[in-house]
Amino acid sequence: MRLIATTLNITKETMAEYDERLSAISDQLKNGVNPQGESVRAFLRWFGVERRGWRHVSWIRSVLARHKVATQPDFEYAYYYGQVNFIKAPNDAGDDVADPTVRLFQLEAANRAPVVVAPDVTLQKAVSQMLAHDFSQLPVMTGTRDVKGLISWKSIGSRLALGRQCVLVKDCMDMARLLPFNTSLFEAIEVVAAEDCVLVQALDKSICGIVTAADLGDQFRLLAEPFLLVGEIERGVRHVLHGKFSAKELEQARAPGDERAINGIADLTLGEYVRLVQDDTRWKKLSLAIDRAEFCSSLDRVRELRNDVMHFTPDGLEPSDMEFLRGFAKYLRRLRALGAL
Repeated sequence: MRLIATTLNITKETMAEYDERLSAISDQLKNGVNPQGESVRAFLRWFGVERRGWRHVSWIRSVLARHKVATQPDFEYAYYYGQVNFIKAPNDAGDDVADPTVRLFQLEAANRAPVVVAPDVTLQKAVSQMLAHDFSQLPVMTGTRDVKGLISWKSIGSRLALGRQCVLVKDCMDMARLLPFNTSLFEAIEVVAAEDCVLVQALDKSICGIVTAADLGDQFRLLAEPFLLVGEIERGVRHVLHGKFSAKELEQARAPGDERAINGIADLTLGEYVRLVQDDTRWKKLSLAIDRAEFCSSLDRVRELRNDVMHFTPDGLEPSDMEFLRGFAKYLRRLRALGAL
């Protein structure tokens, strides 16, 4: 375990600090005392990290298991700025006890209290709020748990088109669809597609957020963009390498000890692409007037990021990593456009 910590650049001071905290929490749980909760962000900082990369998650899980402590909800999938509580680890907990389902509470919008209006407010005031905040809809409520309906440009426009008198909000509101905060995101998609938005109910039945089609679009962009960029880069690199090397050279690039058949460039991994072109003789076959060391370094970084992407880290990649992937994909596009590839 110490070796893993060293690999992850976790200092001895950090290790001593989180061990002390978790030991205290474990003692509280044994004595029937509920420990104070912590935000996911602050909890991660106990371990000297900011994001939930798969290596860090695996390490934190091993530390929690050693102290017989677990978090609820699971720290890996909870909303980043939300709170987790500490509980005794289940006796039958395996290596991976987390719920893998993506749920509504993981969205920022589901954790942001919505701007609301009362049913007896004038339509003029409600429209002013919608325009001021650039909202397409507003929940109509009389309390944090008392939902009366939903007002939207659609509900207003449809009634005005039919010549209905709309003076107060209650004159032009529709029914609101509510979903529990732990609803599967894929279940919520169908509802949002049909209803344009859903109101999210917390465990205590209060409305803790509103999720719209735009929010879902943002979430899927966060999830999909790294996959699309890595895929584009891999295809771009294969385009560069295709037809340039003999079968023997491709086999020489194969990872040591790996006996799988190599029938073409597509059978090699990103790491093996790096190994293939690190050799100066093979690099010259590409006839690229660019720096070999820089290209190999960038390709190796793509390889490392690909591993993180394929482990579905809930926080996505670091902004700097995303900028790198966008930049490298654009770089390959530019080389193709200039006829260099």
